[in-house]
Amino acid sequence: MSKSNIKNDLLSGLTVALALVPEAVAFAFVAGVAPLVGLYAAAIVGFITAAFGGRPGMISGATGALAVVMVALVANHGVEYLFATVVLMGIIQVLAGVLHLGKFIRIVPYPVMLGFVNGLAIVIFLAQLGQFKVPDAEGALVWMQGSELYIMLGLVALTMAIIHFLPKFTTAIPSSLAAIVFVTFLSTFLNLEARTVVDFVATMTGDINASIAGGLPSFSIPMVPFNFETLAIIAPYAFILAAIGLIESLLTLRLIDEMTETRGRGNKECIAQGSANIVTGFFGGMGGCAMIGQSMININSGGRGRLSGISAAVGLMLFILFGAFLIEQIPLAALVGVMFMVVIGTFEWSSFRIIKKIPKQDAFIIVLVSAVTVFTDLAIAVFVGVIVAALVFAWEHAKHIQTKSYLDENGWKVYELDGPLFFGSVSNFMELFDPKNDPDDVVVEFMHSRVADHSGLEAIDALADRYEKAGKRLHIRHLSRECQLLLKKAGNLVEVNYIEDPSYSVASDKLG
Repeated sequence: MSKSNIKNDLLSGLTVALALVPEAVAFAFVAGVAPLVGLYAAAIVGFITAAFGGRPGMISGATGALAVVMVALVANHGVEYLFATVVLMGIIQVLAGVLHLGKFIRIVPYPVMLGFVNGLAIVIFLAQLGQFKVPDAEGALVWMQGSELYIMLGLVALTMAIIHFLPKFTTAIPSSLAAIVFVTFLSTFLNLEARTVVDFVATMTGDINASIAGGLPSFSIPMVPFNFETLAIIAPYAFILAAIGLIESLLTLRLIDEMTETRGRGNKECIAQGSANIVTGFFGGMGGCAMIGQSMININSGGRGRLSGISAAVGLMLFILFGAFLIEQIPLAALVGVMFMVVIGTFEWSSFRIIKKIPKQDAFIIVLVSAVTVFTDLAIAVFVGVIVAALVFAWEHAKHIQTKSYLDENGWKVYELDGPLFFGSVSNFMELFDPKNDPDDVVVEFMHSRVADHSGLEAIDALADRYEKAGKRLHIRHLSRECQLLLKKAGNLVEVNYIEDPSYSVASDKLG
């Protein structure tokens, strides 16, 4: 690694560490746990995934997608059950990596990815709007007004301007870091009435003396009964959290792959993330996964190697141990400005340009996934997008099965199929034949067709039954051996023709 890369990784990691503080505190508050529980998770998960994960440059830590699931568990059973759940979550994720389940992220279509990215950008933007609220005399959060609002907007705009224009003059230091440092000094020097990180922590905790300062996390086995009742409580949460964490991480990995034109290793990331969550659970952290906002900050600031993530995690821990009093003075406006620039860089603005040029169903999926991401969470949005895309695919391909029929030299009617036979095309397939008016011998030629699932096999059986009831013989050619073995009613009617017979398998529960 060159000196330039080392410098970029270290400075980029420091920038990310500064941005991690309010995020980790906010997500801890959402989950209903102490700020240090979120900070410890960000540091531990961030360090282990950066050091051993499958995507150098990707930042992991406590996230909102996981926090919203954790809140019910903490409220009903307490924080110790959360720690036990995080450990089990990690075990599940390690198993997913060992079983090479990370490869299934490839089935996520591009329109779903666009919707995921756009929805996430909107979520990040909306999350920052909460920083424009302050507690009133009764403790309720209200929108800023007057000079306080103008100062906030001015500092946000200044931060964004520095991030945008500084790279045009120098790339010696990450523009985000320069913006945070400059705005902090300016706010302190001018004694501006700007809300700082410590004000945010105080608002979140309801304690005017709150601080992010703390010691090193200590090892502790979660204080829960080791029995099946506990397992029944934590297992559902653990599976949901594991799925959300892996989906968010693997999609972020794929996004960074495209940005950097490199390729990460999904299964290795699953194992590293699972290991990180196991360790976090034993050291009092709330668990975590990839953070797309912080990952974008890192990539845009020049962080490409493992050192960037490692330095972010180490920097965050050093802030907790020694530098809390300095970090707490950073104006929230500076961090909001950084995140607003992340939003601008993350959102796929080209979506507006291509929306009228792509198929309507793809445009619908982009909008749908974006909306579901905003109103629910990322995992549900991706599941919905993949399901809708699969249904659209099935519907479109259901129309593609067709046949060409003719009489051969024996006077037999031959149906040459073209297109896949699967659950979506079964109805069209059955309408292609005319058992009542066909001759006594009918041939169904599968040379240019494939049976894709068990529904296709059942359709062939049903077709054979129709011809049998009509007193006619059905000959099926160029069907794979697996399909022939699975046929029931058509079994004695199959004419085996192995000339150029394709060799392929069909997924079916009958093979089990």
